[in-house]
Amino acid sequence: MQITLFPADFHYSSKWYIFKESELGKIHASINWDGLSELLPEKKTLRGSPSWLSSKGLFGLMFLKHYTGLSDEKLVDRFNTDWAMQLFCGVLLAENESIKDNSFVSRIRSYLAKHVSVEQMQQKMLEKWKPNLENSHVMLADATAYESYIRYPTDVKLLWECCLWLWDKTIPNVCNSFKLKVPRSKFDQQRKKCLIYSKLKRKSRRKTKTRKLSLLHLVEKGIESLQQLLNQTQGGKLSAADYARIRTIKLILQQQRQLFNYPGVKIKDRIVSLAKPYVRPIKRGKENKDVEFGMKVHMNQVDGINVIEYASFNNFNECKRLKISILKHKKHFEKCTHISADRIYPTNENRRFCTSRKLITNFDKKGPRKEDKQEKQIKGILNKARSSSMEGSFGNEKNHYLLRKIKARSKGTEMIWLFFGVFTANAVKMAKKAPTVQTFPKKQAA
Repeated sequence: MQITLFPADFHYSSKWYIFKESELGKIHASINWDGLSELLPEKKTLRGSPSWLSSKGLFGLMFLKHYTGLSDEKLVDRFNTDWAMQLFCGVLLAENESIKDNSFVSRIRSYLAKHVSVEQMQQKMLEKWKPNLENSHVMLADATAYESYIRYPTDVKLLWECCLWLWDKTIPNVCNSFKLKVPRSKFDQQRKKCLIYSKLKRKSRRKTKTRKLSLLHLVEKGIESLQQLLNQTQGGKLSAADYARIRTIKLILQQQRQLFNYPGVKIKDRIVSLAKPYVRPIKRGKENKDVEFGMKVHMNQVDGINVIEYASFNNFNECKRLKISILKHKKHFEKCTHISADRIYPTNENRRFCTSRKLITNFDKKGPRKEDKQEKQIKGILNKARSSSMEGSFGNEKNHYLLRKIKARSKGTEMIWLFFGVFTANAVKMAKKAPTVQTFPKKQAA
């Protein structure tokens, strides 16, 4: 009688044994799959396409996206030919099976953005990692910016994008649908002038001002012409997204008019991208990059694990988030005794709050009292942890987990992109810190 290591009906056979000993298998063991799967509703199809993956597989493919750093199309190609990636997502494709939809990954990202939030997924992940964190009573706090994948915004580029959408796309489509004559305009002349302007190595203020004034007139006439066509055709068969884009263009025209008439004025909620109107300029004051365009994130770190405390496309002062960060830390980890933060955090209000809670901080002392030797040692350890561990984690996430430029196309999917970038880096750390023994999965019903 032959003794076999695996049961005859075991659906993963020896591949699972090889997989669980690999780095990808250890990362798989560190993720709370059951908790994440509970957040999604039961589904059989994904926008009419066959659902190749279960709820676990949807999350797994997003982790693989940021772990491998591949594009959506290359990730699907790799998934079809790599059985280790399939096991990571809880499925093993047959020899004649393959996913041929290149938009499969982006549709999964949109599906997750619709049904789950970053706070919910974060809570589930921390529930499993909490017992393996040794220094969960120490909290590090800092803020960073994760830029969106957009072209560098200028007023001329923004106005020209509005002209293209109006005169090169929407107005001709409406006229062709209803067999109407396209309104007269100087769009072709302005196209040539914008091309000449874009090729200039040095763009003087005078030429820039001339371009802006011409484009402002062209955008204004485009809005008026489109409105007349919509009144004439009773809506023009435009979608809800098209009407939202028209409202955005009207707001851009209003803001750019104000900037042209009053140079240097500060515009609240200034739009810098037509495709992503939610993106705002964030003043950072860095040496190599004074302004960044994307999402500002207030991050807390616990024993090397980054926790997203607050994320917004609008600029905010991170020192005002310290109280909330401490309360959220106690919610997740029950106890907070030490805090390390940047020099912007020690305001009088934050100092009084930390003193009332008897928290040990790295803040510089005020007044004539000198620090003793033990206080200096603790402060030095906290400063070193924040400057090396936390600042280093930001660079690690941006360089290796697709967070240098977030390429998602909507506000919700950018938040999903941020979560999986941060927590894929966390999962890699947890896999190295506390590897767990992985058991064989139960055979799924056919």
